[in-house]
Amino acid sequence: MSRDETRRGQRTTADTDILVDMDHRAMKKISSMFSSLQEKLHRSKRRSSSDPGVSPVPGAAAPAGRRHTGQLFFEYLLVVSLRKRRNEEGYEPHITYQFPKREVMGRLQREEEEKCMKAVHLFCFPEGINWAPLTEYRSETFSFVLTEVDGSRRNGYCRRLLPEGRGARVPEAYCIISHVACFGLFSKIFDEVEKRRQISKAMIYPFMQSLREAPLPSPGNTVTIRSFIPDAGTEIISLTRPAESWLEHVDFQMLFSCLSDEEVLMVFAATVMERRIVFISEELSTLSQVLHAVAALLNPFVWQHTYISIVPTVLIDVCAAPTPYLLGVQKSLLDLLTDRSDLMIVDLTPGAETKFITRIGDEEFLLPAKLKEELLSRLSARTHHASTEELNRLVSEAFLFLFISSVGHFSQHFKRSGNSRQFQKKSFLKAVEHKSHLSFVKLFIQTQMFDLFIQEEETQANPNAFFHRKVSEYQERKKSEKMKAGWVRGVVV
Repeated sequence: MSRDETRRGQRTTADTDILVDMDHRAMKKISSMFSSLQEKLHRSKRRSSSDPGVSPVPGAAAPAGRRHTGQLFFEYLLVVSLRKRRNEEGYEPHITYQFPKREVMGRLQREEEEKCMKAVHLFCFPEGINWAPLTEYRSETFSFVLTEVDGSRRNGYCRRLLPEGRGARVPEAYCIISHVACFGLFSKIFDEVEKRRQISKAMIYPFMQSLREAPLPSPGNTVTIRSFIPDAGTEIISLTRPAESWLEHVDFQMLFSCLSDEEVLMVFAATVMERRIVFISEELSTLSQVLHAVAALLNPFVWQHTYISIVPTVLIDVCAAPTPYLLGVQKSLLDLLTDRSDLMIVDLTPGAETKFITRIGDEEFLLPAKLKEELLSRLSARTHHASTEELNRLVSEAFLFLFISSVGHFSQHFKRSGNSRQFQKKSFLKAVEHKSHLSFVKLFIQTQMFDLFIQEEETQANPNAFFHRKVSEYQERKKSEKMKAGWVRGVVV
């Protein structure tokens, strides 16, 4: 077996790869589905994210200088409702409306859409059949990722709310499927959808048609949508994408409101070491936001294993998989996690007695002590009034510093062989600047995220340009500080 085949064979499934066949009998055989689908998925190549302007999600970025990407805002809008089960207790979700309608799609598009639909309704109502009519329900917005067998990804954004009416009734969900990864942008779109829904459902679809026809703006740019509302006239809605597109799907505020800085570092350490981690919460929005934030802390490296931000009840057996994963599980399902060996379970519930229901116990010691101190110092600089963009920048740069200072010298240790380059691991390890970092680096270079990162560097021309630039800035700054310190010593002497 070749080196590349071995590497591909090591990779595991991503979010919802196991949902190609939603047959309930297949759900009972979730473990076998993992194995059968892995081989197909491992043949797909991971898209590179060479710059903060390039997202790992297809269609989420544009070349510099363009004001729009040429991509659609979304593929379709779905309304998912709960329907009483015939002759049985409980409710089951089903799609009651789809925009654009199926008849306007081509054959191939319809086939792809039908595969996607088998999974979407489960993620809109992951609790399963256990619903009862309600008189009050606080709406919530959350997201999930659908990964196709070919490795392409689509994002699902969902807002659940109680439909208009009187008396007790069950919630319904509005779901947008898009290649664009930008949670804040689609939250604002849902605000407009909900505002029109309160007037009439018929008002939603002209707005969504205008949105579908509008060009998706490039990072940092704005698009305006004109939408008519009775008694209010034509409204102009401005939608702006964050300038740093690689963080536009992330809001670190939820992560740091659920966990202390020290607890975040423990979670980060376990994630860097590619362990099995389950996050527990009652709120779907909390689960999705926290998991996206944890994965973003790894930049420029990418989580290569199973990632499901919200695990539907019918897929709870995925927690028994022996391979690394990041999973979001509703707290009501906690008792179903019977095998907790080598597992970190993080309770995101406000006021929880302990945030770590189980953990291995060495997470406090995985990161080098000096780097931990530096991380905590940088994180303490944030303010309570910081905007989402300011917080994202501060947090991402803090964790990026850890990778720069520990493995940032990687680019100096490639040896050219013909038309390719080969990474020289021994010389790389010998060149680790601080020997106190060595034990961490030795563990980290054994991970798949580092292996795939190096593989890209070996086979492509500068695929991680953003990281290269940050490393160069760090090295120039250190050189300047060293020269300044030498000059000061010379003056003193």
